[in-house]
Amino acid sequence: MKTVLITGCSSGFGLETAKYFLDRDWAVIATMRAPRPDILPQSERLRVLALDVTDAASIRDAVAAAGPIDVLVNNAGIGFLNALEGTSMATARDIFETNTIGTMAMSQAVLPQFRERREGVIVNVTSMVTVKPLHLLSVYTASKAAVNAFTEVLALELEPFNIRAKVVLPGRAPDTRFGDNARGRIEAAGGFPDAYADLVQSVFAGWAEQSASEITQAVDVAEAVWRAATDPSCPAFLPAGADAVAVYGER
Repeated sequence: MKTVLITGCSSGFGLETAKYFLDRDWAVIATMRAPRPDILPQSERLRVLALDVTDAASIRDAVAAAGPIDVLVNNAGIGFLNALEGTSMATARDIFETNTIGTMAMSQAVLPQFRERREGVIVNVTSMVTVKPLHLLSVYTASKAAVNAFTEVLALELEPFNIRAKVVLPGRAPDTRFGDNARGRIEAAGGFPDAYADLVQSVFAGWAEQSASEITQAVDVAEAVWRAATDPSCPAFLPAGADAVAVYGER
C-alpha cells in the first residue's frame, strides 16, 4: 500500500485530494495547521498531522511522524488579490513564505528518503494564472510562477534518482475557501486602493458572469494530482478544471 502526504487539507483542493486517495486504497497523511480529523472519513489508512509549512520545526516533526511516503503533494497556499500598490511588502513576504518557500522546504525535507529508495513523486499545486495573467494577482501569480520554474529544474536534478516532480495548474475555483481567505487578508490590509476602484469592479463583474461550466471544481484538481502521482508518462504540467484546460490549450 502506497502513502501520500498532502499539505493544506483543511478545505478545498487538499481536502478533496485526501478523500480521492483514500477512496483508492492509499494510506493518506493529511496535514493542516490546526488538525481536524472530523472533516475526513474515518479510516485506518488516514492520519491527520499538524503542519505549518513556514515553520522548520513543524516540517521536521511532521515528516518524522509521517515516516516513509511515496508521494508528496504540496498544496498548502495563501490566496491574495490586490493591486501591487495595495500590497504591503510584509504581505508579499508572507505569501512567498507559504506558497514558494514552504513548497521548497517540504520538498527538501522528503528528498533524502526518496533519493535513498530511488523512487518518489513530488506534485506541486500552483495556478493557471501563471499561464494566463489576470488583473490584481501580481504577487500571488509571482509566488506560484516561481514554483513552476522551481519544479522544472527540480525535475532535472532528480531524474538520475528516479524521482518525478510535476505541477498541477488549477483554474478559478469559487467553491473553495480561496476567495474568502483572500478577502480577509484584503480587508486586514485596508482594502483596495481607491485609484483601482473601476478595475476592481470590472474584475468582479467578469467573474460573476462566468458560468459553472467554465470554472474549476476541487475534484478536478484531485484527479489531476492523482494522475501526476500515479502516471509516469503524464506531462510535467497538468491543467485542472474546464477553464484551466481551455486556457492551457490556447497557450
